[in-house]
Formats: sequence, structure tokens, C-alpha cells
Amino acid sequence: MKGSFRQSMAWLHTWSGLIVGWVLFAIFVTGTASYYRPDITRWMRPELTRAAPLDAPALGAAAERAVTYLKEHAPKARGWFIGLPQPDKPVLDLFWRTRPGEPPGHAMLDPRTGTEAAMRDTRGGDFLYRFHFELHMPPLWGRWVVGICAMIMLVALISGIVTHKRIFADFFTFRRDKAPRRSWLDAHNVTGVLALPFHLMITYTGIITLALMYMPWGVTTAYKGDNQAFFAEAGWVTTPRAPANRPAALAPVGPLVERALATVPETLERLSVVNPGDANATVIAVFEEPHGLSHQHPQIAFDGVSGEMLEVLGDGLKPAAKTFTVMTGLHEAHFAGTALRLLFFLCGLMGCAMVATGIVLWSLARLPKANERAFFGLRLVQALNIGSIAGLPAAVAVFFLANRLLPVDLAGRAEWEIDAFFGAWIVAALVPLVRPQRRAWCEGLAAVSLLCLAVVAADILTIPGHPLRLMGGDPLFAWFDAAMLLLAGLFALAARKVLRYEAPRKEGKRERDMAQGPRPEPMAPSPTRAPVRHREPTHA
Repeated sequence: MKGSFRQSMAWLHTWSGLIVGWVLFAIFVTGTASYYRPDITRWMRPELTRAAPLDAPALGAAAERAVTYLKEHAPKARGWFIGLPQPDKPVLDLFWRTRPGEPPGHAMLDPRTGTEAAMRDTRGGDFLYRFHFELHMPPLWGRWVVGICAMIMLVALISGIVTHKRIFADFFTFRRDKAPRRSWLDAHNVTGVLALPFHLMITYTGIITLALMYMPWGVTTAYKGDNQAFFAEAGWVTTPRAPANRPAALAPVGPLVERALATVPETLERLSVVNPGDANATVIAVFEEPHGLSHQHPQIAFDGVSGEMLEVLGDGLKPAAKTFTVMTGLHEAHFAGTALRLLFFLCGLMGCAMVATGIVLWSLARLPKANERAFFGLRLVQALNIGSIAGLPAAVAVFFLANRLLPVDLAGRAEWEIDAFFGAWIVAALVPLVRPQRRAWCEGLAAVSLLCLAVVAADILTIPGHPLRLMGGDPLFAWFDAAMLLLAGLFALAARKVLRYEAPRKEGKRERDMAQGPRPEPMAPSPTRAPVRHREPTHA
């Protein structure tokens, strides 16, 4: 314990926030953007246009075309995954796994012809979504790193609540004209308290969504390592079937799609074909989750050879499994409508601001006095602050810009976009190491503003169907560009504030005297007469 309990919590809050602050900022930024993951993906695939939903026969025919393609291009795969056409993504999205150690396959087909769709190769919003909980690392390592950071974030939140005994009074206090440290502290308090329920919820539910990976021992012991049996008993997946190792022809999937749509009144999202070409092949129809907090997809399993319906999963989850799906639904906010999703997005932005102001406060509290030189650790923290707070938004803007400027038919185009993202981030992190701190802040924020403007310009110039060029175009492009313009304005304003900021001077004695005006001189005795002296009375 360092002093009193509150002082110990303040120490814990300061250092726990700094150690993982830069990673947490990246997690918050990409997680906040993921609330609009489908919209970002649509924007990054401008060749796709919204289409009317297909009826059951047309959807079944499209599934048959997908199976025909997979039989030709992935005959030895262990599993096929067929994303069916949706109004905002009217293509067949195919994915297949072969064997451990080999990369999975992926293709997109036109649902009406079965040929590969002509569109640019991109990860879209899925890159930001997966970066949010994997950091573009191997999945196991990335999720462990994010989980540890989330646990430390929860410690920082709880210790911060204990530290600020005037937490609600501080919420109504913002002294922008005071010393920098005081203004940043007020901003940290306001963004932390205003969305405090969201911060606690999003951090805790984020840990819960990966809890079985962090603490697998109970399931491993009870089910002797057969995790699929646990998931099936909990009601999350249909009962798995081991391959029979005997070849058998797959039944037509079109009639299975129509039967599935007649059974469950939800949108059919995808088909999973497990062990294709085997006598124990299984076709699983996965539906969109019903509107509500629970993140549970209804499923129907068919025998892949006979077409017999094997199992139907609805909402019959066990209590623990139901609690888990509610936690996942809260974290991902799939239940949210337009207004609530915007509220989640704004709370996510306040989380970004809370983390950013927190790591800046650490460096402000340790600024050297006059005629002292900053120590190496402080200079490194200052550079990392700029590389994160300004560098990550710049990298995201470059990611969007690469999507518009790279040739559409470039081989490995999706990887080029990701390379541009990390290349821009590395440059933005290295420049502050060789530039004065204030100048680096100004240049970094201004660069983000210019890059956001460049994204808007590239979007308008390269998309023939843009609403500003073609009346009646997809309004998504206009909304996206408006958001980028707003970000450009905010970062430009921040750069201007940094450039013109002057710290308030402490008034010395002479300045206070001049501000108060001349003081009246004390009255001096008259030179023409002696001062009157009061004598004590004498007694006779």
C-alpha cells in the first residue's frame, strides 16, 4: 500500500492505465468503428449495390450454384461455409477449410450466374472488427493480449472510481483556460464519468465473450477435451457427427433451403456443410438472430445425404448459456436500432477520449521544470502518445484511401490495403521521435485532417455513382463522406489549438500591483507644526 487506500488506488489507476493505454486506445478505436462494420464494408466494395431480397426458390437455386462451385474448387475440404445473398450484400460469400496448416479458401459469386463476382478484393470493415480483438496477430495470441488488456482496463476503471471521491462534482467541471494538466484532467473526468456505465459494461462483457478461452479447465475436465459436446449440450450448436469415412453424394441443397425457410421465420444467413462428400455429411442452416439482447442464431441440421431433418435449435438455451449470449449481445449491439447504435458509437468515442486524455496526463504530470531536460522515458511516452492518438486515425484514413486508389485488379489487393495501414502507422509513430513535441502534435493532427479530406476527394472522384456526381446514388457514400469531413474538421481544430496555445502566466507581485492600480500614499506629518502628542494626565 502506498499511503492511504485512496492514494494506493490512485497509484494503481495511473500505472495500470499507462502500461496498456496505447493498446486500449487501438482496441477502443477499432471497436467503435465496428459498430458500423457492415456499412464500412459496403463503402469499401462500391461495386455492390443494394438488391431486393430473394424468395425461397431463388435462394435455393443460388445455394445450388455455390455447392457446384465448391465441388469443383474445394472437393477435399473438411467444411464449406456459404454466406447467402442479403439486401446489403447481394453475393454468395464462400469460405472453406482444407486441413490444419493450409490457408482457407475464399470466393464471392454472383448468385444468379454462379460466376465469380467482379469486385475489388478487400477485408472491409471485417479487418477493423478482427483487429479489435486480435490486433492482427495469430488469433490465440491476439485474443490473450486483448483479454489481459481488458482485465487491466477493468482494474483501472474501478480504481479510478475509488480515486475520484468528487466524481460527480468533477463531471460538471471543465476548466479549459487553466493550466494544461488541469484541463486534460477535467476532460478525462468528464469523458470517463459521462459514459461510465458503458465503459464498465463493454469492458466486462468483452472479457466474458472470451472467458472459455481464458479459463477452459472446467469444460476440459467435465467433457474430457470434447468442447463440441459442451457447445451442443449448451444449445449453441447442433450435435456434431463424426465422418463415416465412406463416400456418398450430397443431396440437393435447394429443397433443404426451402424447408428451412418454411420452418424458421427469420432471415437465412448461411449454410454450413460439414464433411462434404461423406456418408455422414451434415447441412446446417443458420438464421439471423431474433431481435433482442440474446446473441443466439436459430439453426436446423439436415442429413447431407438423405435430406432428413436431424435437429432444430431455437431459443431453448440453458440458463448459463442464455446469460453468455446476452453478454455477447450487449457487447456487439446487434440488437440496436439506428438511434441506439449511434449512442453506442458516441459512448465508444468517449472511451477513446478517456484513454487518450489519460495517457497524455501521465506525461504532463512529469514535465521537467525550467532549465531541466526531459528524461528518455518521458520522451518515449510522449512519442508513443502522438503515434497512437494521431497515428492510428491517420492509419485508418490511409486504409480507406488505399481502397480507393489501388488498382481494382491488383493481385493481393486486400493485403496491400492492410500493409498501407501499418506502414502509415509506423511512420506516424517514428516521426515524433525526431521532432519537437509540440510541433509533432500539430503536424500529426493536421496530417489526419488532410488524410480525411483526401478520402472524401478520392471517393467523389473515383466512384461514378456517388450521390454528388449522380443524383439518386447510394446515400451511404454521402453519409460516410460527411463523417470523414466532420473528423477532418475536429482534427484541424485540434491542430489549430495546439499551434496557438499559450499557457496562462502566473502573475507576479509587480503585475498584480499594476492590475490593481496605484495605491494611496500614507499621510505624512505637516512640516509647519509638530505632531500633537497626547500626554498622560497628571495627578496632583
